Amino acid sequence: MGQSQASVEAEALRTQLIDWRRDFHRHPELAFQEHRSAEIVANALSELGYDIETGVAGTGVVALLRGAQPGPVVMARFDMDALPVLEANETDYTSQNQGVMHACGHDAHMAIGLGVATLMAQHRGEFAGTLKLVFQPGEEGGNGAEVMVEEGVLQNPRPDVVLVSHVWNEMPVGRIGVTEGAIMAAAERWRCTVRGRGGHGAMPHLAIDPIVAASDIVTSLQTVVTRNVSPLETAVVSVGSFHAGDAFNVIPDHVDLSGTIRTYDAQVREVVLRRLRELIECIAVAHGASADLEIEHLTPAVVNDAEVTRVVRAAAEAVVGPENVLRGERTMGSEDAAYFTREVPGCYVFLGSANPERGLDAPHHNHRFDFDEDVLPIGVALMVEAIQHYL
Repeated sequence: MGQSQASVEAEALRTQLIDWRRDFHRHPELAFQEHRSAEIVANALSELGYDIETGVAGTGVVALLRGAQPGPVVMARFDMDALPVLEANETDYTSQNQGVMHACGHDAHMAIGLGVATLMAQHRGEFAGTLKLVFQPGEEGGNGAEVMVEEGVLQNPRPDVVLVSHVWNEMPVGRIGVTEGAIMAAAERWRCTVRGRGGHGAMPHLAIDPIVAASDIVTSLQTVVTRNVSPLETAVVSVGSFHAGDAFNVIPDHVDLSGTIRTYDAQVREVVLRRLRELIECIAVAHGASADLEIEHLTPAVVNDAEVTRVVRAAAEAVVGPENVLRGERTMGSEDAAYFTREVPGCYVFLGSANPERGLDAPHHNHRFDFDEDVLPIGVALMVEAIQHYL
């Protein structure tokens, strides 16, 4: 890690950061059930002198620290929820909540958030402006950020900048990915029921087979991207489930399909949604069947503001050195932090956290997910460097 002042101060917190992280990891909580985590966070922030609001979006915590002089408002987001995953790791901090696991690194995010809070409180008399720390529930599919926005988290005071970081096992520890523009995809969930007419498997001519129609749909959906989206753009259309029938000699009367759509660009998204609907409905009709399609919008794309990204990149270079700051790190995964970054100029950063030599490189959401805890002081130092630039 670099030798910026923030790096030195963050390194001094290493033992505390690890203790926080491992305690959160032992006691994971699902979306909107983060009561223990929120209580620990709120108590720690209150002891540091922050003004606390609890119960935002159910279990969220919002904390304000005002500097010695007026100035800009900087918001930093840290998510808290875990996943319904049975942990397979055997460590002294393995989950004690059977079937629930911090399999994405939000335990690290809470520890980093408390580390940032600690260092910024020590410098309270030196900065001008307001620090707004948001500990968010329900990121894992619950759109907790959207709920917090609806409940006014971007008001009183309204932030001028929003900063978000995420430990990232796709990169080795010591690297930081800082990229301007769209870096995480907009996400949709779609469900479809293809309806035919059931019949005897030995007499298919008397039925309208929804399995054949649905199979044709699955195959044809691959052309939504390959033949409708420019090769210079990107999109994903995936079928995640296909359920039909329950007897070997019976043609069922319907098939249920579901899947996901991921896009960066709004115009590409509209093309993909239109072609998905056209193909599903027209192919069903061509087979004499029908199709009921439902598309549910989940999150917008996460788009990093160019100027904020420039500031955060400089902060990252101060912490880990320019040679360890990567440009171009993107993913077709989605993140509800998009509800913050579409309202306020912001930057979402990937913190390299993998260490293959120690076996700490399982992917996110895997039952063996774990990461190199060296990322904790790096994450704190990065946030503090960026925050201090504005304040």
